[in-house]
Amino acid sequence: MRLIVLTFLALILVSLFSALYFLLKDKGGSERTARALTVRVILSISLFVLLLLAFKFGFITHKL
Repeated sequence: MRLIVLTFLALILVSLFSALYFLLKDKGGSERTARALTVRVILSISLFVLLLLAFKFGFITHKL
């Protein structure tokens, strides 16, 4: 489970930095920045849902 979460976080960071690159390179003239940010939002929501489901099904436990 830890590997999956780290992979999602890495993909989110890659998408964020690619959006920054497209913003600087295209100077706001293309749709690539918005597309990269949309991918980042979708990945973030997917990670959140994955963590909720993993907790519900017992893959992640709460330690006190």
